[in-house]
Amino acid sequence: MSTEWEGVEAKKPLMAARNNRASSIWVVVASTAVAVAGSFVFGISVGYSSPSQEGIMQDLHLSLAEYSVFGSILTIGAMLGAIVSGTIADRVGRRCAMAISDVFCILGYLLIVFSKNSVWLDLGRLSIGCGIGLLSYVVPVYISEITPKNLRGRFAAVNQLMICCGASLAYALGTCITWRTLAIVGVTPCLLQLVGLLVIPESPRWLAKIGHSGALEEALQKLRGKETDISEEAADIKDFTEKLQHLPQSKMLDLFQKDYIHAVTVGVGLMVLQQFGGVNAICFYASEIFVSAGFSSGNTGMLAMVAVQIPMTALGVLLLDKAGRRPLLMVSAAGTCLGCLLVGLSFLSKEHHWAKDLNVALALTGILIFSGSFSLGMGGIPWVIMSEIFPIHMKGSAGSLVTLVSWLGSWIVSYAFNFLLLWSSYGTFFMFASICGLTVVFVERLVPETKGRTLEEIQASMNSSLAPVSSGINRTT
Repeated sequence: MSTEWEGVEAKKPLMAARNNRASSIWVVVASTAVAVAGSFVFGISVGYSSPSQEGIMQDLHLSLAEYSVFGSILTIGAMLGAIVSGTIADRVGRRCAMAISDVFCILGYLLIVFSKNSVWLDLGRLSIGCGIGLLSYVVPVYISEITPKNLRGRFAAVNQLMICCGASLAYALGTCITWRTLAIVGVTPCLLQLVGLLVIPESPRWLAKIGHSGALEEALQKLRGKETDISEEAADIKDFTEKLQHLPQSKMLDLFQKDYIHAVTVGVGLMVLQQFGGVNAICFYASEIFVSAGFSSGNTGMLAMVAVQIPMTALGVLLLDKAGRRPLLMVSAAGTCLGCLLVGLSFLSKEHHWAKDLNVALALTGILIFSGSFSLGMGGIPWVIMSEIFPIHMKGSAGSLVTLVSWLGSWIVSYAFNFLLLWSSYGTFFMFASICGLTVVFVERLVPETKGRTLEEIQASMNSSLAPVSSGINRTT
């Protein structure tokens, strides 16, 4: 009897540790859920213009040129938001930055709901753009700064999953509700996030940066569990942050110094390759591409594309902390290369009057392969890596630069795509395929593997001025 009692007593600490780990994970899960509500807003905002076009043009008597301004001004607003995103997140914190972006998005959607002419419509869309430009930076940064190293990639990749879900919901609901009602739907996740931001903890690393060590430990304890010993992790964060305090606060031009050039090259390079690989051309003009390739309507292909994106993004989330960032990026880039080649061949087939069924099959297969492959890795992982590689003292300026480059690339490709098609339809997609192929080489040569490493370890290994601190940062997060 005594032996059995001893066995039960011996199991109690183990059970308590398990319960503590489970409760701490739920705090991280809840905090991530609140953050990615912003990603959902991002997705709805990007997907809003396509299903709303006919209703808005009829109700407000807009010309195609006026509606084109409405569609494209979102990107202009996002670039403005991106420019100040790092500064805002550094000065007021990650939670307040998300709240500010929510205010911009809510104001924008309300202007759209009550708009009577194109001016209010465009102002609303511009305001939403500013909001999602800020969100596109601060959400992945916040998630990467609160999650344990063994879960960081998976949690950060949920950002891209929720963008896909938001865009898909906007496309689906837009077919059955009015454009004003759809704008009200866009307000809902903003309000939910504002409420959630009141209860989730602030980023411990941002608290360390501003010198609030007591608040840092309180936030970290909440994220890791009441019974967890956080002393080592807190010490690592404090030591690394103190090391950074002796370095000058970086400005945009300082990013191109020798110490930081590797991180900047990786962050900016991935965003350039992501955008110039043709993703926005295919997403924004998929319906037109299907019709050009021989489909009677673009709706069938669009629905098939949406059906592929969400499960492939979810698969990428599950694999990110198991397979690693580099393998998924290379597989994803190779898949997008193949997809662009097939779409290019479909246009080449059409131009040379080969079998019509071949055109349609190549276009559909190519776009589905591209969409699935992009969703697997190239859609979300560049944002995950961006949130991991920059030290806290330069994260604001570096993050603003990377986010601005992403939105600027999006605008350039979206604007130039129709002109490129007039130049050479198949040549355009062969060019995209070449860029996707180059991405594989870029990742293999320059992008580090960040799986299973603390943020401090990653940043010290990529920045020569921080290298001495890396020897003291080998503990478990």
